[in-house]
Parts: sequence; structure tokens; C-alpha cells
Amino acid sequence: MQRTMLLGGIVLIAIIVMLFTLPDMIGLEFTLAMTLTMSVLMGIYVILVTEVIHRTSLAMMGALIIIIILIYTGLIPAHDTVDFVIGSIDFNTIGLLLGMMIVVGILGETGIFQYIGIKAAKIAKGNVWKLMILLSIITAAGSAFLDNVTMVLLMVPVTISIARVLNINPLSIILAEIFASNVGGASTLIGDPPNIMIASAANIDFLSFAYHMVPEVVVTFGASFLLLKILFRKDLKQKPENLKDLMEIDEKKEIKDWPLLKKSMIILLAVVIAFMFHGVLDLEVSIIALAGAAILLVVTKIHPAKSFTHVEWPTLIFFAGLFIIVSGVELTGALELFAHEIVNVTGGNFEGTAVMIIWSSAFASAFVDNIPYTATMIPIIENISENPAIASTLEGLSYNPLWYALAIGADFGGNGTLIGASANLVAISIVERHGYRMVFRDFLIKGLPYMVGTVAIGTALFLVRLMLNV
Repeated sequence: MQRTMLLGGIVLIAIIVMLFTLPDMIGLEFTLAMTLTMSVLMGIYVILVTEVIHRTSLAMMGALIIIIILIYTGLIPAHDTVDFVIGSIDFNTIGLLLGMMIVVGILGETGIFQYIGIKAAKIAKGNVWKLMILLSIITAAGSAFLDNVTMVLLMVPVTISIARVLNINPLSIILAEIFASNVGGASTLIGDPPNIMIASAANIDFLSFAYHMVPEVVVTFGASFLLLKILFRKDLKQKPENLKDLMEIDEKKEIKDWPLLKKSMIILLAVVIAFMFHGVLDLEVSIIALAGAAILLVVTKIHPAKSFTHVEWPTLIFFAGLFIIVSGVELTGALELFAHEIVNVTGGNFEGTAVMIIWSSAFASAFVDNIPYTATMIPIIENISENPAIASTLEGLSYNPLWYALAIGADFGGNGTLIGASANLVAISIVERHGYRMVFRDFLIKGLPYMVGTVAIGTALFLVRLMLNV
């Protein structure tokens, strides 16, 4: 821990020195407010990697520092602080996550996910490769509609239980589930937090997002099975020892409350359908999710206090703090300046700019949680889209591909390292609670090649669709 803190401190000092000196060296006109707020933002990134401070506490402290900087540099009057804070937070994202956490949390109490896991294991008949594929498909499909963090919360304990019955090491299967959750979560705007943020900022509805991302995800995910086969070839040679014990388990007994399951599934289905048509209904996805949660609580008569235990409150507060931080940096004009530099690097070439966004986002998201990275990139994409060279190309297109370039990079890139996505950290924390160990290096050896492979496939598909304007 001390070595990590020392290394983090050295990196942080280097970044701050760079931010105070580099802009002048390369001809960028940085104001004091730009330098200070960017120092806070980059400092948060470094500390997130070192994990010496919990990310929620870090976001709260960062938001406070940003507000103080903005006040004392004259960018916001002190009496407008509350208005700035409220205006910075994307309540559509917060509301959506809150509502879905309640709905899925109640659904998880029924035991349906344990049932699905055991059923999949029986279908695979103990074959580790088949089991990996089946559980990965379930995780990917579930992540599209329930979000990737929720799916790993539900699937990882089930996988560990199955592995213990079969007496096999579950880590390779769990890694495959993590990868599947991040790729599958890319397909819909509710599948991964970065998608929610992108769709909210770009005013993209559920069906439009799915139209552009589902084919991308399906083909990439299908092709990635070859990557899994190569990466886990040694682990797939495991021989289950207690297949008979597994086959004797009655998965139906895992369903603890059939009436609750029926009510939960009906309401979840209604919520998903409403998501698909929220543009026609003229309702924000947050309102739909919260309405679904409220109706489910009324119908099931579950006490709200119990249902709120399923809510990841630290995650929601983390989001709120992050929104304030990025909004403060944006207010200084720093992000607009970076947007212009990206366009200058690519010479205004649209395809080059899009590919640069995909790959820079992928590698950045691999080493920094994709949530704060996406929050930072959203205003940059907005500024890039307003550049005359880029805007002229966008006029001839039926949609703005740059938003989807960001989604591909941020979502797929989350598989690169242990800290790349919230789902990764949640899954590993569950693994450790059950007595298994996975360090940063172990994840990197499998995750980075998988990330590079899927991003390469995704980039190729993206360029094809861009060429066809579909």
C-alpha cells in the first residue's frame, strides 16, 4: 500500500508539473482556472488507479475543491453555487440507475438467477468450455437490459457455487463473464453507465442506440469466442469431479417466491418495453425506471427500507460528484481546447477522428474507470462535433457516429484491466470474499488481449457502417 501511495504521489506531482508547463511549450493558452481544475481531474484519475481513497469519498472531495476553485477564480459567484451543482448533475442518469437497482434487486430475491445458472450448468453437462459460453451469453444478454454491474453481482456468486459443486477453478469462467458483461452492456443505453451518460447528453433514444450498437455487439461478441478459446485454452482442460452432484440439484427449488417472481418479471418487461418506446411516449428513461420501481413496491408491498438496501448509494453519490467535477472543468474552457487539438491532430479527417476516439477511449478506459472518462469526453465530443470540418461531414450523415465511437471505446476498453469498469471491481470483490484471489497482473494478461481484439473487430464494423451510412 505504501509503495502504491508513493508511486501515485510521484505520478500526481508529475502530472501537475506537466499541466503548469506543457501547455505553454506546445502553444496552448491555459488559464489558471484551466490548470487548477485539470490538475484536480487528473489527480482524481491517479488516485482512482491507486485505490488509496474510496472513489465516492474522492468524488465528493474533488467536487468541493472544484467549486472552491471556480468561486475564487471568478467563474461562478458564491451565491450561485447551489444552481451550479444542481445544473451539473445529470439526474436522468442517477434516476435510471436508482430505479433499476430497486427493480433488479427485488427480482434477485426470487432466486431466478440461481435457477438460470444451475440450468446452464446442467445443459453444459460439466464441460468447462460449454459452461463458459453459456454463462457468458446469459451475462451478455442480461447486461443489455439490467446493466453490467447488476449482472456480475447476480452471476458471479452463482458461478462460484456451481464451480464448487464440480470442484473446478471458477476464475476463468468469471473472467469470461466480466468480459461478456462489458461487451453485452454496450448494446443498449441502460447496459453500461457510460451509455446512459452518452444517450442523455446526445438525446439518443433507446431504439436508436440499440439500432447502431446491437449489430456491432452481436458480431464482436460472437467473434470473441475465438479469443476466449485461445486465452483460456489451459483452463478449459479442467475435469469436473462431481458432475453427478450437479445433475441431482433441483434448480426449481432455487425459486424462493413464485408470486414475487411473476410480479417482478411482468413489471420488468413493461419497463423494458417502455424504454424502447420512450421517445414516442415522450418520457425520460429515468422516469420509466423510477415508475417501475414505485409500482413494483406497491404491488409487492415490500417495505421501501428493505428495497433500498439493493441500491448502491455510494455509486450514485460518486456519479453526482463526478458530474460536478467535469462540469467545472468544462466551464473553464479546457475541454473545448482539447477538442480542437484532437481535430488538429487528425487534420479534420472524420474517419481518422472517429478511429482516434475509439482507440484513445479504449486504452484510457482500460486504465481509468470508464465512468469518469466518459464524463470527461462527453463535452469534448460536443465540441468536436461543432468544429467546421467535422460539422460539414455530419451534415451528410443520418446520425452522429462520434457518440457511438465513444461508446465502443469506453465499453469495450473497460475489459483491459482490473480497474477499467465498475463491473470488474464488483466481480473481483465478490471473488475475494469467497476465498479466491485475482491481482491486477492476472486480469491484465487475459483482459488486455481480449480488449484489443474486440476493439479491433468493433472498429472494423464501425467503419463499414460509417461507409454505408447506416
